[in-house]
Amino acid sequence: QVWLVESGGGLVQPGGSLRLSCAASGRSFSAYAMGWFRQAPGKEREFVAGISWSGGYTSYADSVKGRFTISRDNVKSTVYLQMNSLKPEDTAVYWCAAGSAVTGNALSYDYWGQGTQVTVSS
Repeated sequence: QVWLVESGGGLVQPGGSLRLSCAASGRSFSAYAMGWFRQAPGKEREFVAGISWSGGYTSYADSVKGRFTISRDNVKSTVYLQMNSLKPEDTAVYWCAAGSAVTGNALSYDYWGQGTQVTVSS
């Protein structure tokens, strides 16, 4: 069992930045690939970014490439999502998830956090 707790969401103006954190507890964090997903009102949940257990491989949705950066600290059992140049269309609930491999398929992830709201608005 892995427990995940997201933090760092909030209200930010367009063009601003936020850093989301996802702290893990329970079974060995470093054994899991980690992903970030989001869901905007009226839309389906979508993959945002993923990172392998070692941090050596990352993957991003086209919509966030060049603006978002995923990273992890296995000593602190935490994964981060640095979000820059935020746009109103980035407004969504963001979740972190743990699984066996980096994939854009939410069903492949075994453990999920409770989510954190990100609102980009002036």
